[in-house]
Amino acid sequence: MTRTVISAALKRTDFGADVNIKGWVRTRRGNKNVSFIALNDGSTINNIQIVVDNEKFGEEYLKPITTGACISVTGKLTESLGKGQTVEIHADKIEIYGTADPESYPLQKKGHTLEFLREIAHLRPRTNTFGAIFRMRHHMSMAIHTFFHERGFFYFHTPIITGSDCEGAGQMFQVTTMNLYDLKKDENGSIDYDNDFFGKQTSLTVSGQLEGELAAMAMGAIYTFGPTFRAENSNTPRHLAEFWMIEPEVAFYEIAENMQLAQDFIQYCIRWALENCQDDLKFLNEMYDKELIERLNFVVNNDFVRLTYTEGIKILEEAVANGVKFEFPVGWGTDLQSEHERYLVEKHFKKPVILTDYPKEIKSFYMKQNDDGKTVRAMDVLFPKIGEIIGGSQREEDYTKLKTRAAEMDVPEKDIWWYLDTRRFGTAPHAGFGLGFERLMLFVTGMTNIRDVIPFPRTPNNAEF
Repeated sequence: MTRTVISAALKRTDFGADVNIKGWVRTRRGNKNVSFIALNDGSTINNIQIVVDNEKFGEEYLKPITTGACISVTGKLTESLGKGQTVEIHADKIEIYGTADPESYPLQKKGHTLEFLREIAHLRPRTNTFGAIFRMRHHMSMAIHTFFHERGFFYFHTPIITGSDCEGAGQMFQVTTMNLYDLKKDENGSIDYDNDFFGKQTSLTVSGQLEGELAAMAMGAIYTFGPTFRAENSNTPRHLAEFWMIEPEVAFYEIAENMQLAQDFIQYCIRWALENCQDDLKFLNEMYDKELIERLNFVVNNDFVRLTYTEGIKILEEAVANGVKFEFPVGWGTDLQSEHERYLVEKHFKKPVILTDYPKEIKSFYMKQNDDGKTVRAMDVLFPKIGEIIGGSQREEDYTKLKTRAAEMDVPEKDIWWYLDTRRFGTAPHAGFGLGFERLMLFVTGMTNIRDVIPFPRTPNNAEF
């Protein structure tokens, strides 16, 4: 008999039909006559109840069916009179695929802390919480691809191994095939990469943006969606060493169109979650964040405030003058911290905010300079509970200005000569942004630690599983 997934079985109304269900036991309870097994196969957060006549199977046969065991059940689909369920299965045949010793299986019925579950990340997808999060991760990936595909963007694969540092931050994981115990050095004491695999120093990418721009200047509108890496020794609940980035780059866009794209994009993704992940959202709303669904609806139903950095600073300075306490100082020229961003969103406007026109000193070399000579056409989208969720800009299309700014910020021309070429040959206005996928996942799930929205988190001193 063909297996029916539990999400489909729960929707069926053809009572009396024979069905085959396979999955992992969440709980087994009952008395000496009858057992009730809650079975889950990962297709939904909801379990299906298996009703077992103990006498029919014998206690000895049923004994190994404990929490965590994997079984196949064939039986009659029956209308359920139990609370919170419409169907159940009366078992005719049970096959045990794998047992789970109750003494050593760590996921027993009692509640587990998120900290404990991080230690057993290889098993945590079997819990309700992480089943919900990882199903939503899939749905958000589908939403992203669908959004861009429907709008004529091309999915473009940028390299994971790169010889350039997009941000100039220098915190990159090096890629090498050289013998680390016997590194050849030149007369200056620097490592000689001539005999390395690529013949030069290479690293794992922190961003696909620069290569994405090359594609946008040929194909009009592209997006990347792939893993990125940052060797930053950060142990905060907001940072990972391996994360996923979505980066659209669009030719002929200026900053206003870029801002609108960012708003449309993120509202589309959240609307997708509300429409396609109702059961999982309801669970997360009840268990972790009572305001989650309300907050998601709020973002979908409100336009984002457009605000210049200068105006934002003024609001924050006024707040300080009125007694608001921030951990980090605020003043024109300072890089805003999460607490400042959240104040603007949560306290002042009570709406998502897009902040623009930052001082050029605190932004990257590739951002288009404004006529005032002080600011650049950067834009950050700020969200409640998160702070910055999207960072982007109109890119500098003027060859001389870009070259000058790169030199001022110590970005070696030998690393970006190919990038500069797009400004030499048929340059055009263009813009784009980056969204850290895990930041989006934090927002749509209501989780507070970024390690809980990626299956296998990579952080300092942590590369298990």
